[in-house]
Amino acid sequence: MDLACLYNRNFMDLGLKGRVAIVAASSQGIGRATAEGFAAEGCRVAMCARNRSTLDQASDKIREQYHTDVFAETLDVTDADAVHGFVAAVATKFGKVEICVTNAGGPPAKGFLAATIEDWRKAVDLNFLSTVYFAREVIPYMQRQRWGRIITLTSISTKQPVADLVLSNAVRAAVVGLVKSLANEFGKDGILVNNVGPGYTATDRLKELAKSRSAAQAKSEKEIFEAWAADAPLKRLGNPKEVADTIVWLASERASYITGQTILVDGGLYKGL
Repeated sequence: MDLACLYNRNFMDLGLKGRVAIVAASSQGIGRATAEGFAAEGCRVAMCARNRSTLDQASDKIREQYHTDVFAETLDVTDADAVHGFVAAVATKFGKVEICVTNAGGPPAKGFLAATIEDWRKAVDLNFLSTVYFAREVIPYMQRQRWGRIITLTSISTKQPVADLVLSNAVRAAVVGLVKSLANEFGKDGILVNNVGPGYTATDRLKELAKSRSAAQAKSEKEIFEAWAADAPLKRLGNPKEVADTIVWLASERASYITGQTILVDGGLYKGL
């Protein structure tokens, strides 16, 4: 058997070429890696973020590297009207909306008594209602074509609470309840809804958390990172591409019987069964 035949036998076609994928908060970190992952599979990609400069830089690079259509627009995901306008613009440009990855920065690291009522409201807006806004907008498009993928990006905290992240622990768990509810209601329409929960992943968000922990525990940031890595069986932090690869796979035809699930990408950090 020649090498070409062997390659063709082992190649896994994800069936995503030509699909339209929205990735929220995609100018950096896991969001950006996810947009790149979809572009690499031949998807047309719609990106959004609050910072125009970093968004343009990311979208230009993806467009140039993968030779695919990329639509990019500045957006605050806590603004329901802005989300409505963005999704409508994506549908106008590409003719459809098939995949939607919801994503937003995490709330600040605080204990319960240190968190104000305003902190709670902001966390709900940012990490829960933003997902509601996107789901409300994209589901009608997916229903019409009887095919869709909604993937929420949360945290290992949906399964295993993280110390000093009470806002994330509570609000992200609500997203899992939403994911289960949407999966149950819209499965009949060919729409799959899943959640991905990263463990400690090398992003700017993790650097901010390490800085906070360093000040609180009188340890160096290096010691904080080393402790996080040591707590996972793989003894290292994750990287954004590893999380992105899982998201892209969940959106693919290779994951066509998976819905209502939370998939952890955590190097084995979660200690439950």
